[in-house]
Parts: sequence; C-alpha cells; structure tokens
Amino acid sequence: METVPVLFLTGLVVGYFVLAGCDVGLGMLTPYLARTPTERRRSVSALAPYFLGTEVWLVGTIGVIAGLFPALKDVLFGGQMWAVFTALLAGWLFRDAGLWLRARVDASWWRSVCDTAVTGGSWVLAVTWGLALGGLLSGGRPLSPFSLACALVVTVLFLLRGAAFGAERMVPARADTAAAPTSADAAPSADEAARLTRQLARIGLVAAVVATVLAVLPFGGLEVDRPLALAGTAAVPVVALAATAGLSGPHLSRHTSALAIGSVPVVAGAALSLPFGVAPTGTLVLTSVSILPVLPLMVIGQVALYRMLRHPTEERGFFVASVPPTPVAGDRASPSHPSGVTGTGGAGGTGPVPPARRPPPPEGRSTTDRAPSPHTCGAVPSSTLTPPERNAPCGVRPQQVRASVRRASRGGRSRTRRR
Repeated sequence: METVPVLFLTGLVVGYFVLAGCDVGLGMLTPYLARTPTERRRSVSALAPYFLGTEVWLVGTIGVIAGLFPALKDVLFGGQMWAVFTALLAGWLFRDAGLWLRARVDASWWRSVCDTAVTGGSWVLAVTWGLALGGLLSGGRPLSPFSLACALVVTVLFLLRGAAFGAERMVPARADTAAAPTSADAAPSADEAARLTRQLARIGLVAAVVATVLAVLPFGGLEVDRPLALAGTAAVPVVALAATAGLSGPHLSRHTSALAIGSVPVVAGAALSLPFGVAPTGTLVLTSVSILPVLPLMVIGQVALYRMLRHPTEERGFFVASVPPTPVAGDRASPSHPSGVTGTGGAGGTGPVPPARRPPPPEGRSTTDRAPSPHTCGAVPSSTLTPPERNAPCGVRPQQVRASVRRASRGGRSRTRRR
C-alpha cells in the first residue's frame, strides 16, 4: 500500500526539480546573460510563465508530505534542517515578489531592485535545495563537508538547466525578420547561454568528484542506509554531465540537464530509509481521490505550456514593462509613436497606432492648392506642377518628370529633322 504514495511523491518532486531548474537557473544567470534593459525584459518574460506552473508541483509536494507522510515531516523540518527550509521559503518569497512587482512601477531603480530580488532569491533557492539534499545524506547536518559539496553540485545543476533553457528562449522574437540587424535583434544572451552549458557541465563534473572524495573520507559526514543505491543513482547525473560537457547549445543539453537535475531527489530517496509510514487508510483514500485525478491535468498543462512557449521570447507581457517594439524596415514611424504603426494602445493593450496627422498648410495657402496626385503626397503645391508632373506615378520627383519630358522632346525634334 505504501508503494503508490511513494511513487506519487517521487513524481511530484522530480517534476518540480526538472521544471524549477528552468526559471531558477535562468534567474541565477540573469546578471551575466542580461546586461541591457532589453535583455533583462526578455529574461523575465522567458522565465515568468514557467515559475507559476512550477510552484503547482511544489505546493502539491508539500500537501502530499503533510497529508500522506506525517512521519517524514520530522526528518525534513527537524533539527538543523528547519533553518535550511526557512531560508528556502524566504528565497522563494523574495523571488516571486520581484517577478510580480517588477512592472508595477515605471522606474529604473525599482526594476533594478526587483531584478536583484529575482536573482538573489533564485540563488538562495538553488543553494538551500543543495543543502537540504546534503543534510538528508549527512544525518541532518546541512553544514558538513559532504553537505557543502552536495550544495555545490546541485547549484551547478540548476545553473546548467537555466543555461540550456536560456539558450533556447533568449533568442529575440524579431531575429529572423528581414529588417536590418540592430542591437535589440542580436542574440548575445542566447549565444552566451549556449556556450555556458559546456563550461557548467565540466564544473559540475569537478564538483561531483569532490563530493565523491568527501563521501569516502571519514570526516566527510556521509550517513546513508544504502551506499550501493547511492552510488548507482548518483551515476545518472554524472553521466548526464559528461554527455553535456561535449555539447554546446540547447539541442541535447536541455534533455541531459533535465535528466541530471531530475535525478537529485531520486538519489536521496534511494540512499535513505526514510520513514514512509503512510497515514490511515481513510486519509489515504480521501487524498488519493482528490489529488490523483488532477495529476494528469498537471502533466498535460505543463507539456502544453512548454510547447506554446518554446518559441523565441517577446520583450513584453504582464511581468515586464510594456515598451514600444523596435521598428522594422518598411514601417512608417510617426512623431507621436516612433516605433512604427503598431504598439501599445488603449489601456495597456496592443493595437494599431493611428498615423500622424499631416501638418496644416502655411498661412495664406489653402489645402486645395496641394496636388492631389499621389506622387507628391501633398508636399508640393499644384500651381507649381505641370500636367505631366501631376500625372506621374507615386514616388517620382518633379525633377525626374521634367528630365523625361526634355528627353522625349529632343527625340521628337531629331525624328522631324530626319524626315
């Protein structure tokens, strides 16, 4: 009877780590990958949709532990572990506050404060999850040498997952247009994230070697019930890191990074004999009936979210300040809206921007004096144009029309002489 709840809890924790690695890792790398305001907006817009879905898995995990595994709460939140999870909760709240409040005040200093909260909260989340894993494997001592090495490995795994995610999502949405390339349309953030995947994988391998050495040494602090299971499950992230160390870009690293970070909770579950004494049968049935039907919807929703948002990121949305788009070739910019014919309209929505009104004619001249022909666009009075100039197509200047008339007249005179 305990197998199904344990598998259910494992699936929730693994799903959280795989999904949280995207937004937490990218938030950690924001100061390095997003140096300009446009890149920072793109970074926030890339990770914002994911952190909302990720928290559903974390809340579900906490609910399952509280309802189905009451004895496990003492292991996770007792002794020195309560300080780790308190810091984890603080980092979670600060990061979410930075994301929710970033676009609520239109000031650069406010956005800097919120970006700092997002980055700092993401680092706190990654480090505390590593300390929690190390503390569980060290008998509840999160500050032992082996626990610190585990924190380093888990932090690198979060960074690797964020780099692979950023290499895919930090590409500008207008990078494939026919417009001339601008600084906003370049993709240095995505290129830097792609190069980071190989470097972070190599750093992770070094950190894994250090953790292995400390696990063997007597003063390392490792205390597990099944060391062989620990060695077998820990080989999964090591193999994933080794495969990623020879890659660059999001093509395979997004899968290998997901495999590496998803194996973190499996390592703890396989190496420890945790008190998985489940709740009474009535509570188990009630919780299963209320939660199990929702689990497929969560999985389908996450898959649909990923498929909808795997395209390049726009620099606009609820979590970023609404800014005019960069003009592209062929757009007519107006003085009131220099970005072109589209942009923000109404009360925060998007829609076409009306073209600028033509300035009134000079004093003493009526609008009827302007030529109605399209080639002058009303910029030259009709009294100064000849009939051929008024009938010329749009875009042809009067000087070009006069030159064509002169050439035609010279050709007619030469034909008359030959006759």
